[in-house]
Amino acid sequence: MSVGSFLLDDGPLCQTGFRRGLWCGAGGHDEGSDHDRDVDRELDLAQVTEDLSASWMRGGEPLHPSCGVTLPDADKPGAYSWCKAPGLAGQPVEVGAIARQQIDGHPLIRDLVSQASTNVQNRVFARLLIAMEAWVRALRPGEPFCEPTQLPDEGESVGLTEAARGSLGHWLQVRHGRILNYQIIAPTTWNFSPRDAQGIPGPLEQALVGAPIRPGEQTAIAAQHILRSFDPCTVCTVH
Repeated sequence: MSVGSFLLDDGPLCQTGFRRGLWCGAGGHDEGSDHDRDVDRELDLAQVTEDLSASWMRGGEPLHPSCGVTLPDADKPGAYSWCKAPGLAGQPVEVGAIARQQIDGHPLIRDLVSQASTNVQNRVFARLLIAMEAWVRALRPGEPFCEPTQLPDEGESVGLTEAARGSLGHWLQVRHGRILNYQIIAPTTWNFSPRDAQGIPGPLEQALVGAPIRPGEQTAIAAQHILRSFDPCTVCTVH
């Protein structure tokens, strides 16, 4: 999944920056549906929910982050992560460099993913395809970096961007001129999400299945490579 970002007038990212969208690879959970073939989809962010079943958090049914809560419960039975389990239409999604490049249609990444899906090598390749030099040349020291505006006494807002690690979303509610609720889904939260109420694991847990422990290893070196290829920010699991 990519929420799209980096809108530029010209340069290496063309005129539209990174495209927003969803890419469903073959072998998805919905047998017989479009999930069984490679397909590009439009991104409907109204379908984002956060499941707390395996999280050290209080809560019931999955909620959209605009009305979600973050109430820690360190003694919750069956929980094993401080990370919530965000999902799109009830399914976990991977975010990050490879998702961003795949959805934007980069030919090298599309070819690599078609051959071997997402793996450590392909995530590293995708992260190397950046446009940082063009962005640095576009900097104008001393120019304003934000536009001052009058904040409303009542309102709701959402801020979305493609951060370095992947799709980042902020949901905010303001009442009587003060913040009533503020929820964040960070890229690491998407990738490190624990199992939801249906027992579906997040992208990292799925990627770790079958990681070998070779003779003489006290820990699985392969598992460490897989984990680090997601470029994790573990402090993001504690809001």
